[in-house]
Amino acid sequence: MGLFSAFIVGPCVAPPLAGALLYISQTGDAKLGGLALFALSIGMGTPLLIIGASAGRLLPKAGAWMNAIKAIFGVIMLGMAILLLERVLDPVVTALLWGTLLICTSVYMGILQSQPANEFPNWLTLWKGLGLVMLIYGIMLLVGVGIGNDNIFKPLDGISITANKTTAPNLQFQPITTDAELDVALAKAVVQSKPVILEFYANWCVSCKELEKYTFSDPNLQQVLANFVLLRVDVTSNTAANKALLYGRFQLTGPPVIIFYAKNGQELRNLRTVGFISAADLLAKVQTAMQ
Repeated sequence: MGLFSAFIVGPCVAPPLAGALLYISQTGDAKLGGLALFALSIGMGTPLLIIGASAGRLLPKAGAWMNAIKAIFGVIMLGMAILLLERVLDPVVTALLWGTLLICTSVYMGILQSQPANEFPNWLTLWKGLGLVMLIYGIMLLVGVGIGNDNIFKPLDGISITANKTTAPNLQFQPITTDAELDVALAKAVVQSKPVILEFYANWCVSCKELEKYTFSDPNLQQVLANFVLLRVDVTSNTAANKALLYGRFQLTGPPVIIFYAKNGQELRNLRTVGFISAADLLAKVQTAMQ
């Protein structure tokens, strides 16, 4: 049962299975590997055996409450759909979808329906309170979209009672598409005696968008990066030129990757960064590259 269930819940069991297979390939111990995979299948199958042997006594009984369960999982599935669409949609559209989902869900929870207080059970009061929070946050998201903010965690960021509030400017990256363009840009940086940051980016890369939104937007980091030549390879289309740079020249698996070059044009391999990095950690690497 555990063996066959693994085929059904493949995405869930893939990480531990990959870890076990990687350990087996490195140790070369067939007995230990077989035991590890057997233990994994037993762990998958034992809960199913226990529930099956209970003849249904351990399973919840069907009833009207199942309608609420179906609705909750329906909202979760819609939320997962938005999470997947974040890879291809504009962040403002994504924030609009989240706000719409929260507002519609709160309405479905009966937040706008009136009912006498003496007929309110305690659980329904809690239920409507949760719906009210969702309604308020959904409205905040729509207001944020209206002012051009796409940060779903800070929907009202940008609204200030201070008239002279200033925001940090966006960094300007020079686009690079081929090996030849990269060599020319690096040569110019050497002549200018400036260090270089080369970033591999893609629109469908969630971590790339997080870097742009949370890391490169940091004012302290932007101030230091003014001393760098900023280059960006956009591998969204995965063209032949993209592959030549990503896989051929740098032997990378995919974005996001940040590569540092010293003032003499030599790559600082010890500073190469793969995946998301916070503004504070990237600032430390940038300061090292300037030395």
